[in-house]
Amino acid sequence: MSSVARRIVVSGASGMIGSPLVAALRAAGDDVRTLVRAKPRTADELEWDPAAGRLDPAVLDGVDAVINLSGASIARIPWTPRYRRELLTSRISTTQLLAETMAGMSSPPPVFLSGSAIGIYGDRPRERLDDDSPRGEGFIPELVLAWEQASRLAPSATRVVNLRSSVVVAREGGMAPVRLLTAFGLGANFGSGRQYWPWISLEDEVRAIVHLLDSSLDGPVVLAGPVPATADEVTRAFAKLMKRWRIVPAPAWAIRLGMGEAGQHLLLNDVRVIPAKLEGDGFEWKHRTIDKAVAAALSA
Repeated sequence: MSSVARRIVVSGASGMIGSPLVAALRAAGDDVRTLVRAKPRTADELEWDPAAGRLDPAVLDGVDAVINLSGASIARIPWTPRYRRELLTSRISTTQLLAETMAGMSSPPPVFLSGSAIGIYGDRPRERLDDDSPRGEGFIPELVLAWEQASRLAPSATRVVNLRSSVVVAREGGMAPVRLLTAFGLGANFGSGRQYWPWISLEDEVRAIVHLLDSSLDGPVVLAGPVPATADEVTRAFAKLMKRWRIVPAPAWAIRLGMGEAGQHLLLNDVRVIPAKLEGDGFEWKHRTIDKAVAAALSA
């Protein structure tokens, strides 16, 4: 990590990942400003309006890096037609506005780390995937593809990294339902349990993003734990560490019936993905296994 203080602008700074990321950067001495839609309350907040396509280029003048973490939660259900539009527009409008603003600057920020997701691979049973594997099929892979394409509107002088995040193991977010069900003695295996769930601890997610600020990597970069885990292994880790039982498995047909495509994507998709670029770039994980990631989440 650079010893020189950087000027960094972050969107989505109040989210599950954004909050600890901003805290980590500021603790390291970086000057971090956050983009907000409401009227700024402090000197560290900068106003923008992605829906109206409004962002003053002066906000990005002299900035060393832009980190874009904006986007409505995939974990929220049901995926009604209206919410599907929100999932798309909340990502495309923010990413496109940032990229186009940088493209119009004479001296754009040299680094743009833009949110993406492991969902681009879709359901890929029995395949071994990495950063460069082709996308899958379906609503989420198409959404993530459009999200990444919007980041490509940034100028060639800017190094663009697409943060293909896995499900973050934390007390909130995508793993919260597993934790809560387990806490109430209702923990269950989902489907066959043999499907791989890409995961990463919250601390390593933040550390990986910080690492990529100073890396030379560009394009899609998978943010995942180095040891893949199945759904059975994930839910078993929660049950073991919380000292709870797992009840009768939730069958795949019931998940699809009750949750539709969201259930398939969130619980049943099989995605065994390796963070090859991060590993090759010398990144060192603090939580290399799902058991260590769950233990860290439960102790937070």
